[in-house]
Amino acid sequence: MDAGVRHRRQIEADLRDAIDAGDQLRIEYQPLYSAQSGQIVGAEALLRWSHPVRGMMSPATFVPVAEACGLINQIGSWVLERACSDAVRLRLPTISVNVSAVQLRDDGLAEEILAILARTRLEPSRLEIEITETSFIESASACQATLTRLRAAGVRVALDDFGTGYSSFSHLRNFEVDRIKIDQSFVNGIDMRRGGSAIIRAIVDLAKASGMQITAEGVETNEQRDFLANAGCSSLQGYLLSRPLTPAAIASLLYRNPSVEMHHAAIQ
Repeated sequence: MDAGVRHRRQIEADLRDAIDAGDQLRIEYQPLYSAQSGQIVGAEALLRWSHPVRGMMSPATFVPVAEACGLINQIGSWVLERACSDAVRLRLPTISVNVSAVQLRDDGLAEEILAILARTRLEPSRLEIEITETSFIESASACQATLTRLRAAGVRVALDDFGTGYSSFSHLRNFEVDRIKIDQSFVNGIDMRRGGSAIIRAIVDLAKASGMQITAEGVETNEQRDFLANAGCSSLQGYLLSRPLTPAAIASLLYRNPSVEMHHAAIQ
C-alpha cells in the first residue's frame, strides 16, 4: 500500500511538471467512419502523455491520479480547447471529447464549454461530449443541469462504454442522450454461437427505438465491420479502420476524404 501511495504521489508530481512544461501532453485523433458510406464523420480526441523517463503513459494510469489530486479540470479544459480549435482548423465534421465524472460534477462546466466554443468559433452541433456509463449514473443528479444546458445550446452527448456498467436503458429515461457507444467487449463477442451477435442487435434495436445513434468501438476485423453495418450501427471506430492519428496525419486523411476500404488498404 505504501508503494502504491508513493507511486501515485510521483505520478502527481510528474503530471504537474508536465502541465508546466507544456510539451509532454498532446492530443491524437481517432476517426469515426459512417457504417454505411465509409466516409469520415468525425473524430475522438485522445489525450497522450509522453513522460520524459517512463515513456508513453496510459490515461488509465494518470487520469485517476489527476481526478484525485484536483488537476483533471485544468487538463480537461486544455483538452477541450485544443480539440475544438483543431476541429475548426482541420475542418473535422464533428469532434468527440471525453469528460470525467469529476468534471461533470462541476457546476461551471456547461458555461466553460460554451465559452470555449465561442473562443474557438466551433459550432456547438459539431461538439460531442462523451461520458462513461458508470460516471453518467454515479453523477446523474449532479450533472443533469449541465447536460440539459449543453444540449439546449446544441452540444451533443454520447454515452461511452455502453454495456460495461449498469447497462440499463431505464437510466436513460430522465436524460436525453444523442448517441451510445457499444463497448469493444461486445464487438469482440460477435459470434452467433456465443450469442454476442444477438446482444449487439438488441442494443441497436433499443437505441434506435429511443432515437439514438449508435457507434461501435474496437472494430478490428472485416467480419465485425460488416456485421455492425448490417445490424444498423451509425458509425464505426477501431484499428481496422484507423489508429489514433496526429493532427497532421488526420489532416492528410481528411484531405484525401477516403472510404473505409481505401484507408484500410493503405495501412496494411
